[in-house]
Amino acid sequence: MDNNNNNKRKNNMPNRMFVIITLAAALLIWYMGSMVYRQIEESTNIEITYDEFVKMLDADQIESVEAQSDRLVIVPKNQPNKALDITYYTGHFPDLYLEQKLEKAGVVFKSQVVDNRASILDTVIQIVLPFVLIYIVMWFLFKAITKNSGGVMGVGKSNAKVYVEKQTGVNFKDVAGQEEAKESLTEIVDFLHNPTKYTRIGAKLPKGALLVGPPGTGKTLLAKAVAGEANVPFFSLSGSDFVEMFVGVGASRVRDLFKQAQQQAPCIIFIDEIDAIGKSRDSHYGGNDEREQTLNQLLANMDGFDSSKGLVVLGATNRPEVLDKALLRPGRFDRRIIVDKPDLKGRIDILKVHSKNVLMHDSVDLEAIGRATSGAVGSDLANMINESAILAVKKGRTVVTQEDLLESVEVVIAGKEKKDRILGKEEKRIVAYHEVGHALVTALMKHAEPVQKITIVPRTMGSLGYVMQVPEEEKYLMSQEEIMTRIVTLFGGRAAEKIVFGSVTTGASNDIEKATALARAMVTQYGMSDKFGLIGLESVENKYLDGKPVMNCSDHTASEIDDEVIRILKECYDKAEELLAGNRDVLDKIADYLITKETITGEEFMKIYHEVKGDNDPLKKMTEEQLLTDGEKAPMISSAAAPEGEGNGLEEVKQKPES
Repeated sequence: MDNNNNNKRKNNMPNRMFVIITLAAALLIWYMGSMVYRQIEESTNIEITYDEFVKMLDADQIESVEAQSDRLVIVPKNQPNKALDITYYTGHFPDLYLEQKLEKAGVVFKSQVVDNRASILDTVIQIVLPFVLIYIVMWFLFKAITKNSGGVMGVGKSNAKVYVEKQTGVNFKDVAGQEEAKESLTEIVDFLHNPTKYTRIGAKLPKGALLVGPPGTGKTLLAKAVAGEANVPFFSLSGSDFVEMFVGVGASRVRDLFKQAQQQAPCIIFIDEIDAIGKSRDSHYGGNDEREQTLNQLLANMDGFDSSKGLVVLGATNRPEVLDKALLRPGRFDRRIIVDKPDLKGRIDILKVHSKNVLMHDSVDLEAIGRATSGAVGSDLANMINESAILAVKKGRTVVTQEDLLESVEVVIAGKEKKDRILGKEEKRIVAYHEVGHALVTALMKHAEPVQKITIVPRTMGSLGYVMQVPEEEKYLMSQEEIMTRIVTLFGGRAAEKIVFGSVTTGASNDIEKATALARAMVTQYGMSDKFGLIGLESVENKYLDGKPVMNCSDHTASEIDDEVIRILKECYDKAEELLAGNRDVLDKIADYLITKETITGEEFMKIYHEVKGDNDPLKKMTEEQLLTDGEKAPMISSAAAPEGEGNGLEEVKQKPES
């Protein structure tokens, strides 16, 4: 009985607060209105003495006089201020001849009849009507607030979306390429469905699991799949939903969220982009009291609930290094689930998932597309499938072909062809020699990936041309020789310009940027420099985002690092120039062919190469059958930024020179 009374009191609290606020607002407005009315009345109704009134009467300056109970109200014939109706008033005086004087002067004279009932009614209306109007306005205002925030003064209420059973429309079969992550989450779902199977042996349900990985790898999709599989209430919200301008609102929302979750347990709470509230509380990353209060409340609640009731917290972030250490310890987030970029098998599975509702031609080879997209994440692959369907419709086809898929890979990576950009004859020659320089160095180097396509057709993302390569196999490590080969390949374009034209252009800016990053990583991160040996001179921050390196050395050492990087780059450039100078005849022949065709395949490239070099060429070992096989592989832009797992593995195309 006492609990019911307490609940009634709590339910009545918003109504009482509403009435109090309404009355206070009405009184304030009524008081302010009265003050304004009094000031206006005092400025338009001026008091004068009786002798002044008599003088005005004698001077024929009065139009009318009204006798009220305590005064005579005088309206002058000429208003001193045309914008305002000015009246005068004076007190009563025992003047027996006043009426005769007024009649003689032709002044309108009247006496006011006082109706007490009317006066009382007017007073009531003047006082009550503002209260009623303000009450109605405040009622509509508070109704809107309650609708948006969960109650009057309810800005501290949790606004999490609650999914039950399969309302998300996603389950584990819709998530591919993340088998280990799915396995970890499947255990949690199974624990919620069959807790006795685990508690019998003494196992406890993990309190939380943190999904960590680069953008686009499917962290939120995995959480939705858990909602589809769990058959329990699933609270979904973003970390930014806790943050408001009002101090204490975030903490209040955390309390309300866990209160609702405990009432509906077993259930799952999913907080996307948890770094919005979970940043470290030290001064290095900055912060504010509101965010720290919210984080403290989250820590307290994650410690306070009983996991045996079946309450699990899922978090997702791509910035785990900024999270507070107290949030990451066991007992809060017991598991860290890495949702990384998929491997070859994962990419093929992802392509199959996204293409199951797309009409595909029987000749489509998704394995070739998967091999061509090393480093791509799930969102990239989904976009490629969608782009291929759009291309098929634009070309008037009813099904997607392999050609559409290959073109969609280029569209996503390099952009669409810029058909309106026509290069001049000289610029076209420069771009052709630049791209053939890359391709020829690739063919001449031992550890390079085979060339699959060379084009000088401009693209919307700024490239004037590019060389595409397909890796022969999936790689997770890179040797020192392979990195050096890649740097030499990047300098092939600049070396070709220098040899043929005797000058250089801005077209190699992107090549130089990537070559410098590779050489610096060799020295500072990979221990591939004889001068410095096995010492880490850089650390990577935000490795799941931009992967920006931060120096961990003195200024003197940084200067020596620059000298070593310059040495490596010069050595690689000299190697590229030496290779191209020794094969100038091949360079000219292929460049002339490329200028005519604008786009050539790897098979055509190698055919011209062998024709020029003759049968004594060591590269002749590549048979026509191998060329055909490579030619059928899907083209990709080979990674020249970092080893597999560092960066996205998709090489940025050469940027358009800045004017």
